[in-house]
Amino acid sequence: MGELPVVAVVGPTAAGKSDLAVDLALRLGGEAINADSMQLYRGMDIGTAKLTVPQQKGVQHHLLDIWDVDHTASVAEYQELVRPLIDDLRSRSVLPILVGGSGLYVRAALDELEFPGTDPEIRARLERDLAEHGPAPLYALLAERDPVAAESILPSNGRRIVRALEVIEFSGRPFSATMPSYEAVYPSVQLGLDIPRPELDRRIEIRVERMWTAGLVAEVRRLREQGLAGGLTASRALGYAQVLRFLAGECTEAEAQAETVRATRRFARRQESWFRRDPRVRWLPYDADDLVDQAARLVTCAS
Repeated sequence: MGELPVVAVVGPTAAGKSDLAVDLALRLGGEAINADSMQLYRGMDIGTAKLTVPQQKGVQHHLLDIWDVDHTASVAEYQELVRPLIDDLRSRSVLPILVGGSGLYVRAALDELEFPGTDPEIRARLERDLAEHGPAPLYALLAERDPVAAESILPSNGRRIVRALEVIEFSGRPFSATMPSYEAVYPSVQLGLDIPRPELDRRIEIRVERMWTAGLVAEVRRLREQGLAGGLTASRALGYAQVLRFLAGECTEAEAQAETVRATRRFARRQESWFRRDPRVRWLPYDADDLVDQAARLVTCAS
């Protein structure tokens, strides 16, 4: 038996990652580690499709419910939490199984990933520019200064654009130089769930309908009292952002639900594009009768 790898179950939302991770943990003696940035938040249960205790089937799950909703998510902070956890599990011969669709969080756990410092003055100036003029002029500036970084950042992602320009300005280095490489710090096996787009779209619509039936609006209303609307990260989560708009009277509830479906489908496409770029991901058919067997074989062969 070789060195114990770290497993990552990845792919788009609603593909079945959580269930596969649980079944794989039961098969191989592992424990699950959350790599979904929104499942890190306490109380964000329905809208993030967080597994219930019965659905976890007795498998230990780590890094769930660790932040309040007004906490700003940080990949660097996540890395500081997840690396010692992985080391501890491996030292006890327990298979660590990362599970989640937040690609940068998975990469922060597995790969060499540098986190440059910050400059509050530069950040504040860029954020003022963003608030006054929107992301388009800043994105144009980023495309001029660091075309490689611009290609990997959505033109509408103002927060990420500001961060890239901040790093460029205070460090004098391209932001792309700090972006994740494919150089892993652990032996790893990445398992992707391959699901046809029409089926994924159907599953997303069903999932959103179930979230509404399960009480997503009431969950958001409760979390709003705990500061959700002021949380820079949590307030933008799929479903939560749309329900907050509904509660603020900016749209109808039906419009909020329909927009959640549309936004989730767009997000799923971005997730798939992210993971498809990583040549190390081994893609498995989401509906294979022997899915767990296939996944277990890949892990065993890497051990």
